[in-house]
Amino acid sequence: MGDDVQNPKIQQLVTRPIGAPTAPKKRQPADGPDFAQVLQQELDLRLSGHARTRLASRGIELARGDWERIKRGVDLAASKGSRESLVMIDEIALVISVKNRTVITAVAKEQLKENVFTNIDSAVFV
Repeated sequence: MGDDVQNPKIQQLVTRPIGAPTAPKKRQPADGPDFAQVLQQELDLRLSGHARTRLASRGIELARGDWERIKRGVDLAASKGSRESLVMIDEIALVISVKNRTVITAVAKEQLKENVFTNIDSAVFV
């Protein structure tokens, strides 16, 4: 085992003391602004971490035009004094904190189990 290792990555692992921290991996910058940033800046809406996870795991993709319709729904709910609203767009249900302008969760029609939403004070169909 006295042979030198030719691969620099393996050599680095072999020569590094056990338990020594490795250098953190650098993220590659995206080509443009993050989707959530655009959503917040352009439409004054935010996505909670939970909503972001739900949208991804349920395969729900919304186009810019859809987000503009959702914003109109939130604006309408706000004008009526709503705090937490169910905003329906086509066959997608979004629970939104109107006060914080934050999407809390999202569900597509095929994932609805009992068709019951709690802790809302309004529903808007856009």
